[in-house]
Amino acid sequence: MFALHANAVDPARVLEWLSRFPVTVLCAPPTAYRMLVKQPLDNLRFKSLKHCVSAGEPLNPEVIDVWREKTGFQICEGYGQTETTILCGVFDGMPAKAGSMGLPAPGVDLDVIDEQGARLPPDVEGDVALSVEPERPAGLFLGYRDDAERTAATRRGPWYLTGDRATRDADGYFWFVGRGDDVIISAGYRIGPFEVESALIEHPAVSESAVVASPDETRGEVVKAFIVLSKGYEASEALAGELQAHVKRVTAPYKYPRKIEFVASLPKTISGKIIRKELRAKEWAGKA
Repeated sequence: MFALHANAVDPARVLEWLSRFPVTVLCAPPTAYRMLVKQPLDNLRFKSLKHCVSAGEPLNPEVIDVWREKTGFQICEGYGQTETTILCGVFDGMPAKAGSMGLPAPGVDLDVIDEQGARLPPDVEGDVALSVEPERPAGLFLGYRDDAERTAATRRGPWYLTGDRATRDADGYFWFVGRGDDVIISAGYRIGPFEVESALIEHPAVSESAVVASPDETRGEVVKAFIVLSKGYEASEALAGELQAHVKRVTAPYKYPRKIEFVASLPKTISGKIIRKELRAKEWAGKA
């Protein structure tokens, strides 16, 4: 098994190692996969690779498609939390849907619920929740140490709230929308940052992006995108306009980033997850 931390990835060297050494499982965060698919992948042959796994945050379906097309391997995603064991995923042998969180793990009653705790029908956005009654599931944490109020906030009737928002399709597959506090509400519209980020990464100029809410006097909040450019591209107003038009075409006109900031890098955890709350805090500094 070969596990990657995104802040220590040389994508060209990783691909070389996968070709030379008997690695059977590649486990990498989405950031690493996004770097790998920017490399020349044609005619690559991996010596022993059997499985590709991703976790930590959602992986853009465009990256999954390119990796599968160029390498022949499906990236299997898993979803869980520090407070839980794995809750759902794309498990070995099951049909995959690019961009989906997959299906609940065996023995796990996971669903999308509304504010009253009722299970929602397919394709309706709600809170991702784990049933904890009548029997507490194995692996669920007991609570946050010395923080009874925070622990209580994770419950809604018989449900444990993960803090994430998603939809579930007619086949039972989960589709991530965003962390509850990451969802942007602009002029009454609810906008999931992941969809906008996925649209942006389709554009060849975008290496990475992070989308957050930014304050706006008229709309309350607007979509802002922090963008790391691919090699060979330079920041300009013209490019920003091109990216805005691209998002309008791929998603919907109201979802495009009204603000764009080109940056050299994005803040990340040691495991490679983008720290959106740091970017959001920067935007809202002094507005509270």
